[in-house]
Amino acid sequence: MAFTRSELLSYRNAVVPDLLGPDLRLLFVGINPGLWSAATGTHFARPGNRFYPALAAAGITDYVIRAGEGMTEEDRTHLVSRGVGITNVVPRATARADELEAEELRQGAMHLAEKIAKLSPRVVAVAGITAYRVGFGRPKAQLGRQPEDIAGAEVWAVPNPSGLNAHQTVASLAAAYRAPARAAGVPLSGNGAAGEV
Repeated sequence: MAFTRSELLSYRNAVVPDLLGPDLRLLFVGINPGLWSAATGTHFARPGNRFYPALAAAGITDYVIRAGEGMTEEDRTHLVSRGVGITNVVPRATARADELEAEELRQGAMHLAEKIAKLSPRVVAVAGITAYRVGFGRPKAQLGRQPEDIAGAEVWAVPNPSGLNAHQTVASLAAAYRAPARAAGVPLSGNGAAGEV
């Protein structure tokens, strides 16, 4: 699947629906959808994004979900059956995350806290330390488990899987994602269960 630049730009401000199920253990939170994600209706869908390869390497999923053309119903069911959900701090799509204003991130964090209170996941993993720092007013936050819970859910800040985050690899992302998955009680399979990547 390929999109022209003008096709992608037509998805600016579109919203990608949350991926949620009844037994939500681990809620991954992106910064906001990119235009490719909006075009396909799938979180973290841009080719080159390492989110789904990292989930598989961590053992959170049994296989690498190929999200570039949109997620299949089987893929959605697989994630939901493992207690994994996906949402965003800010719901509207932009070409780049740096198009978001600080106030928009703060408002998004407030709405996210309300969503967490309603959904009751065990663990929330925010994929993007800068967005976490700005949105939640924690300018010195570091990656990993955060000292404050939100509505009873553990909060973890994990690295952004975007290909623009060049100093992260699939292996380092997998290690970062495996820790909150274990804390959430997500059943890990394959290499992730053994702790190897």
